[in-house]
Amino acid sequence: MQTRAGLWIDHRKAVIVVVADKGRVTIQIESNVEKQLRLNGGPRSKTQYGPQQAPPDDMRETVFMGHLGIYYDKVISCIRDAQAIQIFGPGEAKDELKKRLGKNGLGGRVVGVATADKMTDRQITARILRDFQGPGQKAEA
Repeated sequence: MQTRAGLWIDHRKAVIVVVADKGRVTIQIESNVEKQLRLNGGPRSKTQYGPQQAPPDDMRETVFMGHLGIYYDKVISCIRDAQAIQIFGPGEAKDELKKRLGKNGLGGRVVGVATADKMTDRQITARILRDFQGPGQKAEA
């Protein structure tokens, strides 16, 4: 039996289920990424409409994408040994991860990408087991 990995991912967390001969493992990774960076104290303008000491938008976006890159690398390190990878989730993260897998030479292992809303860990595990279930096999719960 080959090692298979399925995961639900968004920009905040990933729930990964790796299924192998030895059994299955569920891993949860938090990104700790904030879309809107908070301001770090500092001086404020003394006038009502003065400058507000916020980093420029392009700098914020660069920092955000850098943090996401680190997050995606953590996810990839957990699924690197899988021969088949199923990805699903609610937003853009699933497609961004698929692209990153392609850049790492793992794009050919992706067997599916699907849209899915918020799910519990049990629902994620059940879906992955169902998706990887071969014809005539029963899903393990």
